[in-house]
Amino acid sequence: GQSNMSGHDMTMVDHATTADGVHAEATLNSLSEGMANVSHGPIPDIGWPAMTMDMTFLDGAEMDGVAPGEKVMMTLEKGPDGMFGIRALMPME
Repeated sequence: GQSNMSGHDMTMVDHATTADGVHAEATLNSLSEGMANVSHGPIPDIGWPAMTMDMTFLDGAEMDGVAPGEKVMMTLEKGPDGMFGIRALMPME
């Protein structure tokens, strides 16, 4: 029988086309508990203009060696409430 067939292998997803993560360059202005203030350019993927805003971190968000005043690459995802939050902040190379 075919009852043992596994589902589609999701590890080979093309990140450029996935709907579960939006990448944007930003300047990290400040960090506080569970939140970051960032200035980002336009994010056409989600129809956002350039702006400075407070963004909340999603549960388990990654922050790898970023500090206020630095340029960062944000990964944004929609949280349970349908609002975008920060999944990860990485330093710009």
